[in-house]
Amino acid sequence: MIRVTKNIEEANCITHGSIFHADEVFATVILSKIRDVVVFRTNKVPKKVDKNVLIYDINHGRYDHHQANRKVRENGVTYAACGLIWKDFGKQVLKNAYQCEEDLLEVAFEKVDQDLIQFIDANDNGEIPEFGTLYKIIFLSNVISSFNSLWNEEENQDVKFLEATSMANVILDNMIKGVLSKLKAKTKVEEQIEKSENGIMILNQYLPWKEWLLTSDNEKAKDIFFVIYPSMREGYNINAVPKKVGSFENRKNFPIQWRGLIDKDLQEITKVKTANFCHNAGFLCAVDSLEDAIEIAKIAIEEEK
Repeated sequence: MIRVTKNIEEANCITHGSIFHADEVFATVILSKIRDVVVFRTNKVPKKVDKNVLIYDINHGRYDHHQANRKVRENGVTYAACGLIWKDFGKQVLKNAYQCEEDLLEVAFEKVDQDLIQFIDANDNGEIPEFGTLYKIIFLSNVISSFNSLWNEEENQDVKFLEATSMANVILDNMIKGVLSKLKAKTKVEEQIEKSENGIMILNQYLPWKEWLLTSDNEKAKDIFFVIYPSMREGYNINAVPKKVGSFENRKNFPIQWRGLIDKDLQEITKVKTANFCHNAGFLCAVDSLEDAIEIAKIAIEEEK
């Protein structure tokens, strides 16, 4: 539960008032996973505050980052309030709110920091590089900031802050659940890597496989070019393996002459009876049967040779 109060005497948290950002919004949501948050938003913290009140993103304390001696991660990303809160309370959040198993706790904590918290911190500290696009890139921080009151409307800023925390809560939930799900998939992916043959790995159900395949210590992982798994649209997908995590370049692509074809046109050129789709970017094919999925992957590997 998150509540904003105008009475500092009933507050258990203090953060800055006026315009809000993803930094303190997500910090507030993280804290709400382990306590009821009654937050006092102000631009000037009183000199005398109860020692049990947690102050963040203001006042140059433990959970602020506006002072000269602010903390920096080993990888160079500077901590902001969100990261400082996650650093001290993240493991408690994972255990209490998400029932994270002890053996996954450390890696889950680091993964959430890497996949979400560090971006929020870097953005708040002005460490995001320019991309030089002709269009505006919308970041998570832009989405949260869009909840602020506009100059030409008379909206209660505290109400808008609560609306932003509601959005941030959904995002944090999805991200953490996704991380935990991915971590639990690692063992299953490793098992299928070991069973892979002829450059093809087969999954009995869809799993988040890319990161675990590309970072696996198993030597067989280096020679896997296509991954087959059941499609949520029925049938099977055959997915090209990227060269590295996050890359759009693949170890092997589907042949150029297949790309963009569907149904009979694709079946004629591949000689695979149930082939029904090849993405025009060359990284994905879809077929109706497992046998045809294996066949089309084999043909693609041979043609690429």
